[in-house]
Amino acid sequence: MTAVSDLVEVQRRVPPLVLIAGPEQVLAERGLAETIQLIKEHTPDVEVIRLHASAYEPGELMVHSSPSLFGGDKAVVVHDLDEATDELQQDLLAYLAAPPEDVTLVVIHKGGNRGKKVLDTLKKSRARLIDAPAIKTDRDKADFAMNEFRRARRRATGEAVQALVDAIGRDLRELASACQQLIADTTGTIDEQVVLTYHGGKVEATGFKVADAAVAGDAGEALRLLRHAIAVGVDPVPIVAVLAQQLRQLIKVGSAGRGRSADLARDLGMAPWQVDKARRSLQGWTAEALARSLQAVAAADFEVKGGGRDPVYAVERAVLTITREKAAGDG
Repeated sequence: MTAVSDLVEVQRRVPPLVLIAGPEQVLAERGLAETIQLIKEHTPDVEVIRLHASAYEPGELMVHSSPSLFGGDKAVVVHDLDEATDELQQDLLAYLAAPPEDVTLVVIHKGGNRGKKVLDTLKKSRARLIDAPAIKTDRDKADFAMNEFRRARRRATGEAVQALVDAIGRDLRELASACQQLIADTTGTIDEQVVLTYHGGKVEATGFKVADAAVAGDAGEALRLLRHAIAVGVDPVPIVAVLAQQLRQLIKVGSAGRGRSADLARDLGMAPWQVDKARRSLQGWTAEALARSLQAVAAADFEVKGGGRDPVYAVERAVLTITREKAAGDG
């Protein structure tokens, strides 16, 4: 038992070298914060020094990493190695050739080839690597949100995660904040209704409701939702964007053929639940009907962005075209 406890303790300790690599700033900031917190758990009075590539002066790293007259541990954080001057890179290589004691070096690199020699040296020196990969696709965002709930030991349904990604849209920082809000403010399983209670009024969520009704062929409900959204001040532009996104997903899944949802999701850059949803929605649709619907949405997109006189009418016409094409397929 003691041996297992000792192993966990060693794993929690921060090694002398840490590399945080990747373009996703939310993950990089979190990795840095958790690293500093772990250091402070073992050394509460550690001095944290931050160096930024854009303002670096030659020799600054050596000055800050040298022993203090009063002793004590230091943590030196080098931000933006990918923007580093030649002087900063040379100083880092000199540091890595003979790392001083009682200093933890944390280097952050967003990506690209600049600073590659320093990166390679850090990896050869067995630096702890914290990945901050780009999160762009809906599948990536869904995986991120689900992992947020797992980290907090909370259960969330796939439908809840889908609703949350639909509502928050593209901003990962806002998505992380929304996950934390749900974790803090609710108890039990986080389901779709819980998410809609908190985020159902968001612009993106409204657009997805309109799109779902239109793709299902429910003209009355789609127009009701659309007119309500316009009445409360939602701009037509994001609604048209969601309509286009939903139709493109149907086309991608419809043309991908059979296969496991997880496999298709990986190939198409979607989440498995999105593949399943698209497959259900494809019932009654033909490839030609989807193409005509997408053309109608493209025309609406042109009009709502200044090419027409009545943006609201343009969206309504696109919605009616979609529902009519679906009804023809069902007939």
